[in-house]
Amino acid sequence: LYMFYQMTFAIITVALVAGAVADRMRFSAFLWFTAGWLILVYVPIAHWVWGGGFLARAGILDFAGGTVVHLNAGIAGLVAACVLGKRYGYGTDNFAPYDLSLAVIGTGLLWVGWLGFNGGSAYGAGPLAASAMINTQVAAATGLLGWLVAERIRYGKPTTLGAASGAVAGLVAITPG
Repeated sequence: LYMFYQMTFAIITVALVAGAVADRMRFSAFLWFTAGWLILVYVPIAHWVWGGGFLARAGILDFAGGTVVHLNAGIAGLVAACVLGKRYGYGTDNFAPYDLSLAVIGTGLLWVGWLGFNGGSAYGAGPLAASAMINTQVAAATGLLGWLVAERIRYGKPTTLGAASGAVAGLVAITPG
């Protein structure tokens, strides 16, 4: 069960990197990159932090993936984007979602799943899991509201896509904490 739970973290980490290389890399190349990156980068770092490796022994704490997932994927995505260059159509094409309702549904699914990841990192139902889930919920809602206020100030009106972006930003921000 623990291995399966950790495997879902690996899958999510790869999905985060996928967002950074969208429209920059062929799918077959991304599959090769994923296999190599998971084996050579993700697995060792996950072991160092979560598997009793030298970072865990040094006192590094990563409750729900702030280092292993977000920092790891962020650096991989940034390096890949720098190496591959601009997205195809950047500056000329509209990158707004095809269907805003699907973006909102996806955000809702992500939000619910995130509660499972953060709460599940307590490895049992109890006060620690409840605290993680409450903090996750409040952070997502605060990110959503904060983004709407920022859009209102900057553009004069908030947007649905902004609300979804703010919720995801709140989820990402709370995970290391």
